[in-house]
Amino acid sequence: MAVVENRVKHSERRDMTNRSLYQPLPDAAVRRVAEAAFEVLAKSGIKVFSEAAREALLAAGAEAAEDRIIRLPRGLVEDAIASNPSSITLYSRDDARDAVLERNRVHYGTGGTAIYVLDPQTGERRPSTTEDVILNAMLVDRLEYVDVFTINVFPHDIEDKDDIDVNRFFHALANTRKHVMGGIYSFSGCQKVVRMAEMIAGGPEALRERPFVSFITLLISPFKVDKHYGDMTCYLAREGLPVVVPTEPICGTTSPITLAGNVLTHVAETLAGITLVQAVRRGAPGICGSVGSITDLRTMNHLGGPIERAMINAAVAQMAQYFELPLYSTGGTTDAKAVGPQATYESAMSSLLVGMAGANYIHDAAGLMESDLTVSYEKLVLDNEILGMCHRVLRGITADDDTLALDLILEKGPGRDYLAEEHTIRHMRREFFVPTLANRDPRERTTPDGTAVARAAAFVREVQEAPLGQCLTPKLRDWILRQFPEIVGVDRHNEQEPVANAGT
Repeated sequence: MAVVENRVKHSERRDMTNRSLYQPLPDAAVRRVAEAAFEVLAKSGIKVFSEAAREALLAAGAEAAEDRIIRLPRGLVEDAIASNPSSITLYSRDDARDAVLERNRVHYGTGGTAIYVLDPQTGERRPSTTEDVILNAMLVDRLEYVDVFTINVFPHDIEDKDDIDVNRFFHALANTRKHVMGGIYSFSGCQKVVRMAEMIAGGPEALRERPFVSFITLLISPFKVDKHYGDMTCYLAREGLPVVVPTEPICGTTSPITLAGNVLTHVAETLAGITLVQAVRRGAPGICGSVGSITDLRTMNHLGGPIERAMINAAVAQMAQYFELPLYSTGGTTDAKAVGPQATYESAMSSLLVGMAGANYIHDAAGLMESDLTVSYEKLVLDNEILGMCHRVLRGITADDDTLALDLILEKGPGRDYLAEEHTIRHMRREFFVPTLANRDPRERTTPDGTAVARAAAFVREVQEAPLGQCLTPKLRDWILRQFPEIVGVDRHNEQEPVANAGT
């Protein structure tokens, strides 16, 4: 208890000088949600269908009740919060694009595991394939403001469930050097991905030292740990690899309909996930998660674009900062079926709002549409520009002696311009976000291929023509392919044994 109190007090002191720009919960409400979450876990508990998870929790001090219910005493949850790292780095493989999840530092990425894409040639919606994993990874590798590649499409051309994970992660890692995160479809698939990542890293210890892959499991709302995700959470915690334990309570169906009730459900469930991770291995890198969701009760459709979804995720970001836990959050989603005004304003509003709340890693923020069912390549590129604008807002305005330019203003006096000043030249590139897609030309100079959407489509075509698999050396690539013959969509000629660390 004392350790958690110290952490919370430290968080409050820190926030006095580094408060997030948007805080939907008043300070008193933050404390009330925290207390209520402890009470829910201690009195109501969670329903656990994984024997591995059940054994770990009971050994750590949880209490068994009837019908698979496990109650989590407050002291156990507080101890888990204290032992979970407060800062976790999602490493890239080029050392230049690491994403540090801590306090209110913000990073954006893809996500969603969509089952469709809008075909870049025809514009028609079709089921996603392995080729779409590849193209998404190649685009993300080149998009400046998409910090992490959370594998965002499902490969329908892979028929064996145990082969899905190694195919998704291989093609992601072969085509981007940014951090790769993904959900997992089978236990054996998860083990294959870990082994493959160790090969790329140069060994198990090297991977644990700088993990460039991370994994998403799940607590199923309301308050359930199923066998599949429970077993994999335990495995990944034992392996010491970053594991996200998100939850997606839906207002009015799997949580109370009120935003506050949904936030409470979020917090209690993801704290249960962190408690499980720490019960398996104290100090393991657990990342709490929020995928705040809403149902249209008129149609029972899942919604991606409501502003309240962003508000929920922003509130959970406040709670994560209160507990000093790294957070995987959600933003940039839309219910639009086509790239256009609705897709733009819904995505931009939520990406900015959740970013202003200081959520550490905001997934789903680029490319998703149609209530998270579909990826649009053009939207992925357009969203990158939106995220650049978000980053500029979050950077704020620096007001020091140099940027205030008081001496320069006094020197110039009334009526004289600043165009030729060294101060202007020195600051003109950094001070403003310069878009690459938005059309700022006069109307008479604007052509049909000069619109933002047309420029995004041209960028997609350019990337499509680039060589594949450039993020693994040929020797390492061929070695992996020999170890995992179930990987599809590659040329298997000239396979050779690599030298150590050939892919780093």
